[in-house]
Amino acid sequence: MANKAPWDNSMPSMEPTAGCSPTVPEPELYRSIQALLPRETDNQQPMDCYNKGMLRWTLHKKVKNNPANSLSLVWVLIKDLEKAERWDSRKRIIPLLHTLMYAIIQTAYIPDELYKRIYDFCKRLLTYPQPYCTVGLSYTRQIKTERSIPGLMYQRMFTAEQGLKNEHYHFQERVFVLADPEVFAGSLEQVLLGDIAASASGGFLSPVDRMSNVVQHFIQAALGPEQCSGPKLAQALKDMGQDVEKYFQEVLATREQSVEEGGRAEGGALRSCLQRLYNEIVTDTDSEPLSSGALNDCPLPNPEISFHLWKEDLDIWRELAKWLRSSSMSDQFSLSQEQEDFDLGESPSDPVPSDKTRFSVMSNDSGIERDLPPSADPSLSSSLDTASLSTSWEQCRSDPDPGRLSRRKGIKMKPTWKENVVLMQNTLEDQASLGGGSGGRGRKGEPRQRRAGSTVIHNPLTKHQRYFTARIVTMGDDRVLGRLAKAFYSFRKREARRLFLTMKVNLQFYYIPVCKAPTHVSSIKVSHAVSQSKGNPAICTLGSYLSMVDPWYNCNIKSLGSMIPKLANMQPTNPGRPNEPIISDVISYYIRMGQQPIYFTIYFVKITFNSLMKDPVEDVFLTHLQMESPEFRQVSASIRDKARRSAGEVSGAMVSVKYKKVILSGRDVDKGVSVRIAGAQISAIPSSEADDLNCLTLTFTESQHRNIVESKIRTSSIKIRSLEGRPFTVTLDRDSHRTFTDVHSIEIAPCLDPGYCIQKTIQSRFSLGDDKNTGLSKYMTKGLSLPINTFAGIIN
Repeated sequence: MANKAPWDNSMPSMEPTAGCSPTVPEPELYRSIQALLPRETDNQQPMDCYNKGMLRWTLHKKVKNNPANSLSLVWVLIKDLEKAERWDSRKRIIPLLHTLMYAIIQTAYIPDELYKRIYDFCKRLLTYPQPYCTVGLSYTRQIKTERSIPGLMYQRMFTAEQGLKNEHYHFQERVFVLADPEVFAGSLEQVLLGDIAASASGGFLSPVDRMSNVVQHFIQAALGPEQCSGPKLAQALKDMGQDVEKYFQEVLATREQSVEEGGRAEGGALRSCLQRLYNEIVTDTDSEPLSSGALNDCPLPNPEISFHLWKEDLDIWRELAKWLRSSSMSDQFSLSQEQEDFDLGESPSDPVPSDKTRFSVMSNDSGIERDLPPSADPSLSSSLDTASLSTSWEQCRSDPDPGRLSRRKGIKMKPTWKENVVLMQNTLEDQASLGGGSGGRGRKGEPRQRRAGSTVIHNPLTKHQRYFTARIVTMGDDRVLGRLAKAFYSFRKREARRLFLTMKVNLQFYYIPVCKAPTHVSSIKVSHAVSQSKGNPAICTLGSYLSMVDPWYNCNIKSLGSMIPKLANMQPTNPGRPNEPIISDVISYYIRMGQQPIYFTIYFVKITFNSLMKDPVEDVFLTHLQMESPEFRQVSASIRDKARRSAGEVSGAMVSVKYKKVILSGRDVDKGVSVRIAGAQISAIPSSEADDLNCLTLTFTESQHRNIVESKIRTSSIKIRSLEGRPFTVTLDRDSHRTFTDVHSIEIAPCLDPGYCIQKTIQSRFSLGDDKNTGLSKYMTKGLSLPINTFAGIIN
C-alpha cells in the first residue's frame, strides 16, 4: 500500500457536500501547498514528481466549490511567496505564483488590501533575472487591472472560452486537442474521449446559466459580502430566465467602459453602478434586497475541447476556418461565397474539393488589351461585381454537359500593405521576445541560446487586433510534434500567398508528452511503466527537455502523460466508478496558466535520390533526423566489436560532410570532412542543460576515422553526400510514415520565415542588388520557430 498513488483514494472525498465543499483550515491548505512544490530530489525520484500534479489538482478541487476556501488559499499563498522571497528560494516562486493567480481568478471576492499586497510582490519580481521578471511583469499588469476592476479576469476568460455572444467583448477561444493515433489507440483513446465527455457533461450550462454566472461573479467581486447577498442574487437571476441577458449586456458594457478609462475613474463609480444594478435585479423579484450575506460560488467551467486524432486527412487550416465561420462572431468576418469556395478549396492536402469540378476553357485571345475586340471594355471586366461572378460560377457548376469547358471568371486580388505587414509584424514580435528570454547573441546577430519568454519590449507598430485564439494542444511523442511543425510551416506558406486566418486567429501551441503504452504495465507502480517506455523508439525528447528547464511543467504536464496509461488500466477494473475529468482539468490549467513560450527552430531539409527519375524532396523536421545505411543495418554486434585490420573491413559508406560549425562567439566556421560511416543521428533537442544551444548536434555511427572526426558536431547547417553511390535511409522525427529510401544526399538549414521572405522581397524592389539586410529586415528573425507554451520558459 505504500506505493498506492494519491489519486486512488482522493477522488471520492472531493465530492461536494450539500452543494458546497467543506471549509478547509489554513494549516491544512499550507501543508497541501508544501507537498505539491517541486524539489531538487524530483529528478531522482520520479514517482514523487508525478504525485505533485495530482496534489495540485486535488488542492484546486478543494477550493473550487467554496468561496471561503478560495480566499483562504489566496492568503496562504501570498504569505508563502513573501517567505520564499525572504529566503531567496526562487524555484518556489513561479509554482506558487501560478497557483495564486489561478485561485484569484475563481475567488468570489478579494479585499483591496490583499490585492495591494499581491501587486507589491509582483512588482518586486521585476528586479529579478529571467524568467521571473517576465512572469512578474505579466501578472503585475493583470493584478493592477483586476484591482481597479474586480472580476475582470474571470469575466473575460468565461466569455471568451464559452463563446458567449455579446456586443462589447468580441474575443473568442477554442481548444483543439490533436492526438497521435499510433499512441492513442484502443484504451488510451477511450480514456481521453470519456474524460472530455465527462468534462462537457459535468460543466454543462445553458446560455442563460452562463450569463447568470458572469453577472453574479462580477457583482460579488465588486461589492463583496458587506453589500451583496450571494444566495439572494442567484435566486433573482434564476427567476428571470431569458430576461437576464439584458443585465448581462449591461454588465459587460460597464466593464468595458471601465477598461477603456484605464482605471483613471474612481473605483467608487464602478461600485455605485453595480450596486444600482444589484438593487434593480433583486427588486424585480418582488422581495426586499439584502444588504449583506454570504457569497455564492460561480465555478469556472472547462473550455470547450475539440478532439481530433491526427490522421493524414486532418488539415489544421480547414478546421480553423470551419470554427471561424461557425462562431457567434462570424457575421463580422463574413466573406462572399466566392471567397469561401476558394479558401476552403485551397487546402495543401486537398487542392480541389471532391464535391466540385474544376472548369476551364482554352483562351482564344492573347490576354493583351489591344487585341480585344472594339466592343469589349477592359474597365468593365475589371469591375465585375460579386453577384455576376457567382451567377456565372453557378451556371458552370450546374451545367449538365461534363464535356463542356467553361471559365470561372475571377479577379486578381492584390494584397494590401496591411496584409503584407501582418506576417512581418509577427516576426518582429518574436524578435522582441529576445528581450524577455535567454537571448544570448553571437557576433553576427544569430541567437545561440534558445529563445524563451513572452514579449516585453514595446512594438512600435500598431498591433493588428485578432479576436479569435486557437489553443492547439498536441498529445503524443516526437512524431506528432514533427507533424505539427510541418503543418505550421505549410500554414505560414499558405498565409504568405494569401492572408486569411493570420489576420483573424492567434495561434497558441501546447504539448503534452505521451509515449505509447507498453504491453505489460504494473497496476501499482507507475515507475515501472516509465522505465518500460524508455525503450520505446518513439521517445519524447522535447517533452523531456521542457521538463528539464521548467520544473512546474514537469510536475503537472509530464506527469499527466505518465498517468494516462494508468487510467486506461484502471478503467476495466472500476467500470462503475464516476468519471472525474482529470485530463480536461489539467489541460484547462495548462492553457490558462502556460503563457511563456519556448521557441524551437524548424529545420528545412532537401533530400536528393540516387535515381534520376526521382525529383528532390523538400521537407521540414523539428526534433530528430536519422540517417542510416541499409547495407550495414543487419551487422551483428559481435562482428562490429571485432578488431578490423584494414579499411575494407570497416562497415559503412564513404560520405562527404560539409557543415558550418557553431561557436559561441558567433564566428561560425565552414568545415568539411570525408568519413566512412554506417549512419548519422542529427538532433535539434539537447539532452542536458549544459548543451542547450539553438543548433543541431550531429553524431556519426560506426565512424572509421574517430581520431579526426569529433564525436559530436554542433552545426547550424549541414550537407551530407554519399561518395560511393551507396544509398541511405532517412527518417524525420522518428516517424515511419516520413521515411525516405535510396537517398543520395541531404542538405539541412534553418527554415526561413515567410514573413521575413516577404519583407526581403519588398526591400529588393528598392535595392541595387545588395543582398544585405536593410530596413526592417535587419530587426527580424530569419528562421521559423515553433513556440511551445510552458509555465516559466527556461529557468537557468
